[in-house]
Amino acid sequence: MYTLNGALGSPYSMKMRALLRYRRIPHMWAHGTDSRDALSKVKAPVIPVMEYPDGTFHNDSTPLIYDLEARHTERSVIPPDPARAFIAHLIEDFADEWVTKAMFGYRWLEEVDQIQMSRWLAFDAMKGGGMAASQGYAEQFRARQVGRMAIVGCAAENFPLIEASTRALLGALEAHVVDHHCLFGSRPSIAEFGMYGQLSQLGVDPTAQAMIRKDFPYSFRWLLHIDDMSGIDGQWDTEIAGADAPLAPIITAWLKQVGDIYIPFLLANTAAIEAGDETFSITAMGLPYTQGVFKYQVKCLADLRARYAALDATARGRIDPLLAHTGCLDAMLNR
Repeated sequence: MYTLNGALGSPYSMKMRALLRYRRIPHMWAHGTDSRDALSKVKAPVIPVMEYPDGTFHNDSTPLIYDLEARHTERSVIPPDPARAFIAHLIEDFADEWVTKAMFGYRWLEEVDQIQMSRWLAFDAMKGGGMAASQGYAEQFRARQVGRMAIVGCAAENFPLIEASTRALLGALEAHVVDHHCLFGSRPSIAEFGMYGQLSQLGVDPTAQAMIRKDFPYSFRWLLHIDDMSGIDGQWDTEIAGADAPLAPIITAWLKQVGDIYIPFLLANTAAIEAGDETFSITAMGLPYTQGVFKYQVKCLADLRARYAALDATARGRIDPLLAHTGCLDAMLNR
């Protein structure tokens, strides 16, 4: 039995809970409990923190997913085709590191969202104690999160790009889900869970929820499906149509977002750190974006390149045209 120490307001917690549910891995959901003990057992004190059956504690959702793959073989979320596995990982990384800015920006830019979400998150954490104590904590939490906006790149001047990107990826999702629930067949991959984690919050926060319900209603409903897919038994597209099964149009649309926005973002961040700069800027979709450097995302770029380099010639040959078309290939080749 695993214990997932997380919170409803944490996109990475929701990502891991949905994945554990789909994979039918026995677990307990420790929501909003006093997580200080669990946080003290991991290097980076952020949720979700998962306690393993052997009593050890681990976090960082992507390494957790791959570790669970090594420990539990049934109902894998990694496509068996190496080419598709790389694409699924690339989409998951894009969700974790870029789409999360939509979650943070929609939650903390507008006062209506600041007020409701700080109060709800305080309610989740305290589970009682009276309105005065809860709202007092909410104001402290609100001030802290709003104060972090510039650090995570969610300042108001950056939000036009974040919002344009979010609407583009939701548009592609809306067109896809009316025909197919999953990206690589009739069963979910790591990519769906990565994207679900971030979008799950857009389905709750006031401004974002109004937007997604109005303009992307089936994407909004899709979130509720991905939350618990434990009853789904499906097939990978390669099991149905072979290794040359065509990829869904949403894959190209989302990789175009990766190539136009996320790859330039990663490259600019890495170049700035190598140059000793404290900030970097890009222009994407005709819109400006500036933020402080972030060392973790240097590791993300290095990991993507390592995963691409590990592909054999056959797998590369099948996805290189797509990566080139969407503007992702040169970065994977480090050129």
